Amino acid sequence: MREIIFDTETTGLDPREDRIIELGCIELVNRFPTGRTFHHYIDPQGRQIDAEAQAVHGITAEHLIGKPCFHEIAGDFLAFIDGAKLVAHNAGFDISFINAELARLGHPAIGPERVVDTLALARRKHPMGPNSLDALCRRYGIDNTRRTKHGALLDSELLAEVYIELIGGKQAALILDAVATTPETGQFTSVEIVIGARPAPLPPRLTEAERAAHARMVESLGENALWRRLTLEQATG
Repeated sequence: MREIIFDTETTGLDPREDRIIELGCIELVNRFPTGRTFHHYIDPQGRQIDAEAQAVHGITAEHLIGKPCFHEIAGDFLAFIDGAKLVAHNAGFDISFINAELARLGHPAIGPERVVDTLALARRKHPMGPNSLDALCRRYGIDNTRRTKHGALLDSELLAEVYIELIGGKQAALILDAVATTPETGQFTSVEIVIGARPAPLPPRLTEAERAAHARMVESLGENALWRRLTLEQATG
């Protein structure tokens, strides 16, 4: 199962007028990070950055000089997310901006069936909140001390950890047929985990006195008792 954790930073709050200026993605396969990422700062093509937005993410117009426009990275982005579920915090905001950018290029919108909103997951799991990304990091003991400002790639990295906790913790991601990547090629390979047999059976935990007490209890239940029938079947094989 392939999932992409993603986040955007924008010039403002209105996807009809504002533009994406940072896009960050983290790839998960079977709920494990593969090390593959997609990250770009993006030229907003003349759209000014609102002061309120800049206060949140700290990205200035000067920082975006010489960066690619969205149409220049759109093909690589669509190839990176192809066939994957998309996971974001308050996903409606991010996907509305992505779909607005795609619409400007004549691309079809990304459907809601492909999108998982971790804010909605968090509100169901922790209805009393708070459920901001920072609050969830604190709740799950995830180190977010590097997050002095919002940033699309860093927020995606933190959200990947939060997402695993929201869906059941790290143990939920353990599988017997693990998937790994070869660093040199980036290709996926199957890793078989073999669980060996015990060299000797574990000793019984019941004492003889406990066994005798259980046998007396079973005898007292009568001939038609279920425990009595099970005991007879075990004795006769």
